[in-house]
Amino acid sequence: MVTQSPEAYRFEWGEEGLASLAPDAGVVVIVDVLRFTTAVCCALESDAVVLPYRWSDDGAAGYARANDALLAGRREDGALSLSPTDLLTVQPGTRLVLPSPNGSTLAFLARDLGARHVLAGCLRNAQATATAAMELAKGECVAFVAAGERWPTHGGPLRPAVEDMLGAGAMLAALDPSGAVGAPRCSPEAAAARAAFVHARPLLYDTLRNTTSGRELIERGCDDDVATAAAHDVSTTVCHLVANEFRRY
Repeated sequence: MVTQSPEAYRFEWGEEGLASLAPDAGVVVIVDVLRFTTAVCCALESDAVVLPYRWSDDGAAGYARANDALLAGRREDGALSLSPTDLLTVQPGTRLVLPSPNGSTLAFLARDLGARHVLAGCLRNAQATATAAMELAKGECVAFVAAGERWPTHGGPLRPAVEDMLGAGAMLAALDPSGAVGAPRCSPEAAAARAAFVHARPLLYDTLRNTTSGRELIERGCDDDVATAAAHDVSTTVCHLVANEFRRY
């Protein structure tokens, strides 16, 4: 398989992209800005623990009971959910099983593919995650994997989601602030994500709310979640997958 050029920082999309990068990566950073990795960050900011889980799996309730955890549900029903805004006020010490159609699948796949460290990154914790990733990588490459979304037709193929590229780009900009020619640290794919973030940085909220994912959330009455996700570098929380749980690093 042809892989990306051997720069220190690399970027890809979805399960196939993760499979291509993980074998060479010391650290894999999963990016699912609207909303899984932002939700994980907000829960950990509140001193909770997140147990990611597969989406639409009937075993979720039993898994939560077995792990002495609450099971996230639907925000519309007043339950804890993938809403990052609500998770900012969750009770400290809460253990939350958080099903997700994209981010949780990638987190477990990264671990199963042999990544030594798996982090959940977003715009809120971009600088903190970048710093931790560089420390944990110990000279190996850092792979950023954008979760994207799924098209509802044609078997649900990957729909690239610009908010995930921007989230990865925020961390890449923190790792490589100058982007100087002649001192390449980013693969061409990673450099494109970095450049997209630098361009969008002055208007992150407006950009996110006008993405396909952002418009979907706003139609569901979740404009506050878009704003929470668009807040850049407001958190020093690093979300580290330890066994089956995301905990503070």
